[in-house]
Amino acid sequence: MDIERLLTENIFDPLPEYPHQQRQTNVPHAPARLLPLNTDEKKLAVKNILRYVPEKHHKLLAKEFAEELEKYGHIYAFRFMPNFTLKAVPIQKIPTKISQSAAIILMILNNLDPEVAQFPQELVTYGGNGQVFSNWLQFRLTIKYLAEMTNEQTLSLYSGHPLGLFPSHKHAPRVVITNGMMIPNYSTKELYDKFFALGVTQYGQMTAGSYCYIGPQGIVHGTTITVMNAGRKYLNTDDLSGKVFVTSGLGGMSGAQTKAAVISGCVGVIAEISEKALLKRHNQGWLDMYSDNLDKVIEYIKEYRLKKQTVSIGYLGNVVDLWERLVEEKELLVELGSDQTSCHNPFNGGYYPVGLTFDEANNMMVTNPQKFHQLVKESLLRQISAIEKLCDRGMHFWDYGNAFLVECYRAGAKILAPNAKDDKSFKYPSYMQDIMGDIFSLGFGPFRWVCTSGLDEDLKITDQLARDVIQELSQDNDITTAVKQQYDDNRKWIEQAEKHQLVVGSKARILYSDQEGRVKIALAFNKAVREGHLKGPVVISRDHHDVSGTDSPFRETSNITDGSAYTADMAVQNVIGDSFRGATWVSIHNGGGVGWGDVINGGFGMVLDGSADMDYCAEMMLNWDVANGVARRSWSGNQNGQETILRTMKKIKNLQVTVPSQVSDNIVTDLFKIV
Repeated sequence: MDIERLLTENIFDPLPEYPHQQRQTNVPHAPARLLPLNTDEKKLAVKNILRYVPEKHHKLLAKEFAEELEKYGHIYAFRFMPNFTLKAVPIQKIPTKISQSAAIILMILNNLDPEVAQFPQELVTYGGNGQVFSNWLQFRLTIKYLAEMTNEQTLSLYSGHPLGLFPSHKHAPRVVITNGMMIPNYSTKELYDKFFALGVTQYGQMTAGSYCYIGPQGIVHGTTITVMNAGRKYLNTDDLSGKVFVTSGLGGMSGAQTKAAVISGCVGVIAEISEKALLKRHNQGWLDMYSDNLDKVIEYIKEYRLKKQTVSIGYLGNVVDLWERLVEEKELLVELGSDQTSCHNPFNGGYYPVGLTFDEANNMMVTNPQKFHQLVKESLLRQISAIEKLCDRGMHFWDYGNAFLVECYRAGAKILAPNAKDDKSFKYPSYMQDIMGDIFSLGFGPFRWVCTSGLDEDLKITDQLARDVIQELSQDNDITTAVKQQYDDNRKWIEQAEKHQLVVGSKARILYSDQEGRVKIALAFNKAVREGHLKGPVVISRDHHDVSGTDSPFRETSNITDGSAYTADMAVQNVIGDSFRGATWVSIHNGGGVGWGDVINGGFGMVLDGSADMDYCAEMMLNWDVANGVARRSWSGNQNGQETILRTMKKIKNLQVTVPSQVSDNIVTDLFKIV
């Protein structure tokens, strides 16, 4: 990849040729987006993007952009897409004025690497519509700004639009990102398509629009922890050999399920409707075997279940057909079940209804959206019906926070819990309610890092440093059994991470760590950079799906029961707090995981360059980034959260948290009696 050319070329004089050759490369493409614009609004969409272009080119490009809008439902400005494949090159090869901006460029390039991104040419990293930028002109201008940036400037990004470089200071974030932030009354799924088509907002998902995605490895670990703890909770066992886990989705982050099933030791069965998506995971070595024949899939399940042999099995077809076929079997062949389709976006490529081929569905969702909506709802009802029948026979099902149960409920399924007091209490638990919520309340969440040198040996060194920190922390006699379990699980994970060949794209790693662990790991990395043991800076970040990063009543905060699950103070406070405590960049998004209007989430990136300043910033910021969420979870009544924050206050100077008094249900039993 010609990084020098990417950062310096003038894209308007002359205009680049349309990248016909690059457009014809064999990569998956996003389905056409809905275009709910009238004629005047279509003209406005074209005018909006022409603002990036010198006037002398308007006549030519206006027609081209109008054709894109009609064909794809959005103006991507493909003419300005580089005519070569983007990759995360080592930081030493990125010519910028400061290393922080070079690291951010590296992270952006990784998000758009075809090996990493779901639909790279449409700037979608994962989740069906998780955009890095809204169009290629925004990408080009952002890269240019980052190449020119000094440590006394901050780049402001409005839903992909680079507003500009503003005077700042060296301790401020270099980039501040907002995605999809809407006036509340207009933050609806129905209006999203309109505003996206106009080019004035975008759905940044979580780590897509904040440049922190590290490929499916990012969700492998979380899925592994979830499946392992599901075995402990539902099956009362640490040994999942011979146990069958059925789910769906091999596209973006859901492609992680194959690896997670194998690492957990079970038989993983994953349905996928897109042949390209399935073959991508198979060719990467993440999916062991597959078939488009249900009889063959059932045969595989029975064989490996009986042998208690760990394996990942793909079904190339619709998951509804798989669930209904499992119902027909006299023997209960599945112990654990979930779903990882992009149900937050069910009507525009996130969920494919049974009875249509992949191509037929992609066509119908645009040409006959009303009929497509109806088929999606009917398919969801068939899927949940089959799942309920299997659960009645002994299977354990949980919602994976992808809005599957929410959309089933909206389609008309009677799945609220018998004693539900709100619209998020379903008869089947969210994995947050039953498993991950308590883990988050202990302060453990998806801590990540990227070795910007691009060297395998640097990644090995960071793995060892992280393992040493965890080993040391696990020896603390004051920690609880639950905390020790997390340390032990994560030590085993990091010891085996290299063996499982999890790296796709940049040399990155994920590890579930608590506040103390994150601080000590970051300081160890920074010291290793300073002393030359690591050959380049390390970028630390996390999934927004974390202890403090996300307010989402149907996922991250679904186990908060004091009525505040629908508020977003935690996520907003988190990003503000990170920004003045030393983060290199921060982001706050509407949408992510469960969909537009249903969540506010934020993230950060920090470049550990070996300096003493970064020792200070890492300790200051990470202590806030985790404690903020633990304190909120403690206040909501979570016992793990309260125990964790009380222990943390003893260790962290100047930390004073409001701790709730325990209120017995009996105190309010006789109040407000119905007469």
